[in-house]
Amino acid sequence: MIARSQIIGCGSYLPARLVTNAELAAKVDTSDEWIVERSGIRQRHIAADGEMTSDLAIAAATRALQAAGISGSAVDLIILATATPDNTFPATATKVQRAIGMKHGFAFDIQAVCSGFVYALSIADNFIKSGQVQTALVIGAETFSRILDWTDRTTSVLFGDGAGAVVLRAGRGKGSSQDRGILSTHLHSDGTHHDLLYVDGGPSSTQTVGHLRMEGREVFRHAVINLAAVVGEALSANDLKASDIDWVVPHQANRRIIEGTAKKLGFPMDRMVMTVEWHANTSAASIPLALTEAVGDGRIKPGQLILLEAMGGGFTWGSALVRM
Repeated sequence: MIARSQIIGCGSYLPARLVTNAELAAKVDTSDEWIVERSGIRQRHIAADGEMTSDLAIAAATRALQAAGISGSAVDLIILATATPDNTFPATATKVQRAIGMKHGFAFDIQAVCSGFVYALSIADNFIKSGQVQTALVIGAETFSRILDWTDRTTSVLFGDGAGAVVLRAGRGKGSSQDRGILSTHLHSDGTHHDLLYVDGGPSSTQTVGHLRMEGREVFRHAVINLAAVVGEALSANDLKASDIDWVVPHQANRRIIEGTAKKLGFPMDRMVMTVEWHANTSAASIPLALTEAVGDGRIKPGQLILLEAMGGGFTWGSALVRM
């Protein structure tokens, strides 16, 4: 028998304020048709004034704990994936720790942009497999609206705010792909592409937060190639075929990227969980938001095999294969 990290609860939170494409079109040179054609996005949620990343994360974490049927005091580890923390320090995860009543263990943030949730899931899985942790809370939370240049139609229309979380608990398996839990994770990065997707600010460079900058065409090209490769890596590592996967929960960056990756791998689109139309790109929050929605509406069922995949600035990219 081997240790497996099993997902026992999911939760999510979206800010109340909705911003439609029509509202953006009144402010920048764009249109609903232009945005939908290029991204598949129709609306996004935007955090209210004074609503911080920690607020979103705490709400999602609380719902995940409720779904798992446990209290915050049972959690040994919190990993919060975010590129938009409340403060330079301390870690936003420690605010979540305080809010849920977790008095022991440890909490920290990680930053891998849109791949952050997959990175965080991998780290938590390794803590559980090592025996150091029994129960972990993994969160992706972002207020990307705070780092957007709202005069730039090529980036401001693509992103939104939100948070999603999962609770992992140590279980046992036989070491086969039939085990419940995380079967494998696969992480990559390539720093040579820094200038294709980045924020032009930071404490040690400009002493400002800065704004997101992106070369969309190049990011699209690399995304389809890298995501197809890392999904293939996950399948190969577990001796599985695309037809063995019940659902793919991709990072919700752009409908065309999701369609391109599905086509390259031979995944039918009706097995791709899609929320980008209503959430836009919520970076590290997008996968747990989509996962929570599909679990909540009954599409994803216990025992099914789920593939998670994402790519973000850095470049970073990764995948995780999970049996629910």
